[in-house]
Amino acid sequence: MPRIDRRHLLGLAAAGIGSAALPRFARAAGANEEVRMAVLGAGGRGGEIARAIHGTPGAKVVMVADPDKGRAEMLAGKYNAQAVTDLRTALDSDDIDAVAITTCNHWHCLASIWAIEAGKDVYVEKPLSHSQWEGRQVVLAAEKSGRIVQLGTQQRSDPIQMEARQYLHEAKELGEIKYVQANRLGIRGSIGKRDTPLTPPAGVDYDLWLGPAADEPIMRNNFHYDWHWDWNTGSGEMGNWGVHILDDIRNVAYQDQVSTPSRLICGGGRIGWNDAGETPNVHFALFETETFPTLIALSNLPSKPGEKSPWSVQGKMKVAAPNSGYAIVCEGGTYLGQRGIGRVVDQDGKQVRTFKAKVSTIPAHVNNFVEAVRSRDASSLAAPIENGHHSTGWCNLANVGFRAGGSFDAEQLSAASDLPQWHAVMDDMTAPLSLFGADANDLVSCPMLEHDPRTERFVGEHADLANPYLRREYRSGYEVKPVA
Repeated sequence: MPRIDRRHLLGLAAAGIGSAALPRFARAAGANEEVRMAVLGAGGRGGEIARAIHGTPGAKVVMVADPDKGRAEMLAGKYNAQAVTDLRTALDSDDIDAVAITTCNHWHCLASIWAIEAGKDVYVEKPLSHSQWEGRQVVLAAEKSGRIVQLGTQQRSDPIQMEARQYLHEAKELGEIKYVQANRLGIRGSIGKRDTPLTPPAGVDYDLWLGPAADEPIMRNNFHYDWHWDWNTGSGEMGNWGVHILDDIRNVAYQDQVSTPSRLICGGGRIGWNDAGETPNVHFALFETETFPTLIALSNLPSKPGEKSPWSVQGKMKVAAPNSGYAIVCEGGTYLGQRGIGRVVDQDGKQVRTFKAKVSTIPAHVNNFVEAVRSRDASSLAAPIENGHHSTGWCNLANVGFRAGGSFDAEQLSAASDLPQWHAVMDDMTAPLSLFGADANDLVSCPMLEHDPRTERFVGEHADLANPYLRREYRSGYEVKPVA
């Protein structure tokens, strides 16, 4: 054990971490020391992050934890690391300085808090949380412990983000921003529907895999990955891809000056698949803020059954936003942003500038985290945890709107805004439904929901519809507890 000074002890006490927990605290890696990391979650994302850690100077993968013993052993074997099934083994180890949390979404917050309490620095994948309440507990734990905690929104480590931000807000080359259109238009398929519950694969500690989530029958065909489309364990496409796009928008368009929306309204549904999934494969929302609005259109369906092209949601814009990206529509033109590239078009749709950098963002983001761990300078993080909490919040709120929805009300949705693009997005998102044997009556929608970013709760007339979704029930032994 390193010597722990009085100020650090007081900080631990403020975080609600008693002296009984002190032996679990690992030493903080110094500027000239190797950062020894555990990867918690050995799926596809865990493999990507492990590879990035392995390629980062001054960092090393020394342990891999996954409830699926075979997956843990396979990934650990690539780096001569120790394989364990229980992530608490890594948290209890004095040989671990930091963890990369690449578990299923429902584990992100609890694993982060446990790691912080164990004295580990934390790189946690997006989305941070299943709900705004539990995300806030991670932020509080990080603040009160002094640990280095980063969200895995890796585009924050791409220099074109700040270049575009400077172009729009300092140089003001395109004038004032009018609105932002976000898209996630990417094809996925049905996850199937079983007659009898799925038995977890051999070698999986299912109780540990569930962790905070409810023990509910699994009626889909595949155990791994397709947990994304179940509210019990995932956040749907809004939390899967939407968080990346909305985080970019908070950064580039809002300059991180808007935490979460003050009002939102949305519609959507799960169309054409008749599978066991619960999250929408068609989802559109209007976010109102104190400055300008953002619209998001999400679809996992092809343009027509059997086609390979996704939906088109151009609306009233001269040039469509990228399928997995956004358009910042300004007085004098539009900035089109997506992963790895940005383009500027004038009012006639003619391209006038591009932004591009040869940066592999995942290694760059992991390297940023490792350098912050070594320097103990949280201000150097590209994606500090509170910022990631806010970006995740836009997705959580859109999902709350969907889950709190009732019968589809086109008139109510139309009346929410005078912005022509909002009406056009509604048309673009409902017109293709007939190709899949559906219509707008197969969707749900919510009324305009008022949200207080300060308290992170809904207020006003329809608050009772939405607030029940702001905090989940946790299984015994896996509770996310309030941080003092």
